[in-house]
Amino acid sequence: MRRRRRPASPWRRAGQWTVAALVGLVGGLLGRLPVRAGQGFGAGLGRVAYWLLPGRRRVALDNLALVYGDTLSPGARATLARRCFEHLGTTVMECCRLFFGPREHLFGRVQGRGMEHIGRAMAQGRGIFFLTGHFGNWELLAATHGLAGFGLSVVVRPLDNPYLDALIARARERSGLRAISKRDAVQGVRAALGRGECIGILLDQDAGREGVFVPFLGHAASTSRALAVLALKTRAPVVPAFIHRLPDGGHELVLDPEIPLAITGDLDHDIEVNTARFTEAIERHVRVHPEQWFWVHRRWKSRPT
Repeated sequence: MRRRRRPASPWRRAGQWTVAALVGLVGGLLGRLPVRAGQGFGAGLGRVAYWLLPGRRRVALDNLALVYGDTLSPGARATLARRCFEHLGTTVMECCRLFFGPREHLFGRVQGRGMEHIGRAMAQGRGIFFLTGHFGNWELLAATHGLAGFGLSVVVRPLDNPYLDALIARARERSGLRAISKRDAVQGVRAALGRGECIGILLDQDAGREGVFVPFLGHAASTSRALAVLALKTRAPVVPAFIHRLPDGGHELVLDPEIPLAITGDLDHDIEVNTARFTEAIERHVRVHPEQWFWVHRRWKSRPT
């Protein structure tokens, strides 16, 4: 049974409200900076965060050492980690504009590739699962669905701060994005697919004991089986969708061909095989632009028994 959370104390609620209010205020101010100035400021914040957040710096360096080993020197791994922090700082500033400021110029710097895969998948009449990860500016990726003219819902984990969670939810709704809580994912996904909408799922975080272990960047990683289960039940096509930052500060949205589902009738086998295929699609993009992936997350925290 799910353990009920204790109600937050008045002092805790006041603190959470204050944090959300500050995020809204500061985000609104930073979101009005010119795009290029905001990106430069964000990269600077990332460089500062690299030194002020030793715990996250260590996680990134440990992950890079695990994946690259002796193929990259310690100095090269440190440089890649700093570039990752700079990218995340830039992403935060872009999200301030996306959530709280004028977004038109930001959208104007997004170019697309592989858009024909959407039409082919939509023609099946079952909706689409968009597979992605914490790569590039994934919030901008989700927001661009409005430019393509289709509805999109994203499965998200609610934030521990309910006021901040509500603030971000309202900000995402500016582009018509609907959020589906992981707690009610099955019902929410089925309802969205029934409306002919598309579902965005990020599949690159540690799933703990409930996940299935599949290869990712050369090592077994616990990965959520949710997408495989939902795709097998609904037969909705799975289309990889990623966005990466270009050298000039713009973005390229890349859609890959639909990933064919393995369907043998052995549910456990099919979940593992399909989850491995999904994870491989994420890995291909991370290999090309490693500095734009979320190395600060303990992706390999869970280990196979």
